[in-house]
Amino acid sequence: MPYAADHLGRPIFFISSMAMHTQNLHQDAHASLLITQPETEGDPLGAARVTLIGTAAETPAAEVRDLYLSRYENAKYWQEYTDFAYQRLEVTGVYFIGGFGVMGWVEAEDFAGAQPDPLAESAPGIIRHMNVDHAAALVLIARHFAGEDATEAAMTAVDRLGFHLRLKTGDRVHGRRVAFLREVRNPEEARRRPAKRKCIAAIRAAKSSWTTG
Repeated sequence: MPYAADHLGRPIFFISSMAMHTQNLHQDAHASLLITQPETEGDPLGAARVTLIGTAAETPAAEVRDLYLSRYENAKYWQEYTDFAYQRLEVTGVYFIGGFGVMGWVEAEDFAGAQPDPLAESAPGIIRHMNVDHAAALVLIARHFAGEDATEAAMTAVDRLGFHLRLKTGDRVHGRRVAFLREVRNPEEARRRPAKRKCIAAIRAAKSSWTTG
């Protein structure tokens, strides 16, 4: 379902009353939206995703039209159709999965007060670059920073505080989180963030060569 998120992270939909999901919402306003990572490579179960849970209600177009059209310009052609209307999901719960073994509930108040991560736009490019060009370095990072003697490692998510790795050792597949030494405020800082003194050259080279995507 195409959506736009407002300043509180509430999804906004523009849907026809003839659609089955709209008719279902008229019968029962409870709904959920699953948001998955774009351009997921490999096993989708190892990728980050989040489910927003709440109740949907029709919202005046004047409040949300500009925001929605900024994401989906072609929706302007449907604005005058009387069977189309905006719906907004009031989020009451959030369930996050960061990959294998990384999951948990987030309170609605914490979700509403959270700020967009500064690496959100560049994260797909960072993940793709690290997995394609520095797969061996990720194994070393897992060994030195997470204490995991993995044979394979792939980055599945990255944010201002660190990144998630999907690790494989033999038949075992699991996830670990690796934290940055300090919070980063932009992609450039993510590339420059110094590693620990004991970090081997391969890890240092991998971090310094990140691209903004």
